[in-house]
Amino acid sequence: MQTRKLYYEDPLMQEFTATVCACAKTEKGYEVILDATAFYPEGGGQACDLGTLDQVNVLDVRENGETVVHLCDSPLAEGAQVTGKLCWERRLDLMQQHSGEHIVSGIIHKMYGCHNVGFHVGADVITIDFDYPIPGEALAQIEEESNAAIYRDLPIVCAYPEKEELSTLTYRTKKALPWPVRIVEVPGYDVCACCGVHVARTGQIGLIKLLSCVKFHEGVRIEMVCGARALRYLSRIYEQNKLVSQAFSAKLLETGAAAQRMNEALAAEKFRATALERQVFDGIAAGYEGKGNVLHFAEDLAPGAVRELADRIAQQCGGTAAVFCAVETGYSVCLVNKTEPVAELGKSMNEALNGRGGGKPGFFQGSVQATQERIFAFFSKLNQFYSV
Repeated sequence: MQTRKLYYEDPLMQEFTATVCACAKTEKGYEVILDATAFYPEGGGQACDLGTLDQVNVLDVRENGETVVHLCDSPLAEGAQVTGKLCWERRLDLMQQHSGEHIVSGIIHKMYGCHNVGFHVGADVITIDFDYPIPGEALAQIEEESNAAIYRDLPIVCAYPEKEELSTLTYRTKKALPWPVRIVEVPGYDVCACCGVHVARTGQIGLIKLLSCVKFHEGVRIEMVCGARALRYLSRIYEQNKLVSQAFSAKLLETGAAAQRMNEALAAEKFRATALERQVFDGIAAGYEGKGNVLHFAEDLAPGAVRELADRIAQQCGGTAAVFCAVETGYSVCLVNKTEPVAELGKSMNEALNGRGGGKPGFFQGSVQATQERIFAFFSKLNQFYSV
């Protein structure tokens, strides 16, 4: 049967009455068919409506040919008159996102001649895929023009042109479509073949915010948000920026510069700390001058610093430098010898101390899961390892 599609007749309809034509039990619930419905079924990148039929919850809505099927959590009697109520916050959000996408896609099509080849309304953001590279710096202009369309409060016109009229229209479409074709027009911004539902006027979109533009296949993927969703998103950003402002003691519009200054200060401190760390390493290495094989335990060193300390000790001791640094799961370790290979020592250490790692002839780096006592016991069996 053909369901009367009230969502096309009046996309702002929130409540309606209809007759139950069929109700069938399935594994997921009850499939209910009405003679008419305002529940939009999933399609064209837009999610379906949710809500209730009397006291029964509508869990999903799909289209099967010309029939709209409602998946419900309870049965409804065939022939009964029911009142359908849409979850209006969800429907309005989806219409705002979809209508905003039309404006953005239309503007980009005019600017670059590229096509929207993918569209998805996610739980957080909309993604639109285009088949041509768009420079990221163009987003500000696209966003400004998109919001200008909102300020103009233009009518969004949905119609089925006659076959002769359709043949004269230039409109966006992903593939050739047989007549009749539903055309959605935002005057001056977009003309597109579309089966979705939209707000009545661009002013009802409220706001369009473009978030990102990244390379995707041969073109780009743009992330955006519209309407109340955009307001909530920007409000969260504002709250986060207030915390940043307080942390940096900077004005809200100056947090970026404050963060840059902090990064520069941290980089300078890191450079200074590295220089001091190297001086300490040189002092430690000097204490092992001529000692031969050395076992040294360090604290609070990054893996790169463990390697550097082992290298400096090896330059001074004249043998193998074995440097261990405590970590959560045991010890990180680095073995260095300037004249002889350490691969066999590293292999034996891995077997004895539950370790892992590798390297090249005079260098080995990895980790062991063992106590300091077990490490001492292992090296005490080897040739004269000196430790303090």
